[in-house]
Amino acid sequence: MSTDISGFGLELQLKASNTFPSGITLTQFADDADPFDAPSIQIMDKGMGLNGDLVTWGVATPTTITLAVIPDSDDDRNLEILFENNRVKKGAKSARDVIDLTASYPGGKVVNLTGGSITDGIPLNSAASAGRLKSKTYAFVFESNSRS
Repeated sequence: MSTDISGFGLELQLKASNTFPSGITLTQFADDADPFDAPSIQIMDKGMGLNGDLVTWGVATPTTITLAVIPDSDDDRNLEILFENNRVKKGAKSARDVIDLTASYPGGKVVNLTGGSITDGIPLNSAASAGRLKSKTYAFVFESNSRS
């Protein structure tokens, strides 16, 4: 028996406390970059005592994710708004959104990421040498996550 690991049908629900309090749905994912990526995180640190004894201790680490969306799509325009509203710049106040993200996978698994912030984004469209616009990426960091 094989295991179906298709990503087709992934849907994200993003709520931003000030910019999108009712939430937005994200489904217009990129084809030239990983659409939804979560890198490895370190949860334990380690050391060696003077005589070679191993010691370890837990480290509080946020969960970081990156989203890549189709440039100029509705999802990109909404994420641009979120990015610009939270960007600190002269003459404007940051929205300081607290972001929650729910990822619904095709197989029925649901992951909730809470207490987050947008940390990175691409401020304008870039063109690739192939003659097309590059997909836009946005990075987020979250305090906690849970699965159901």
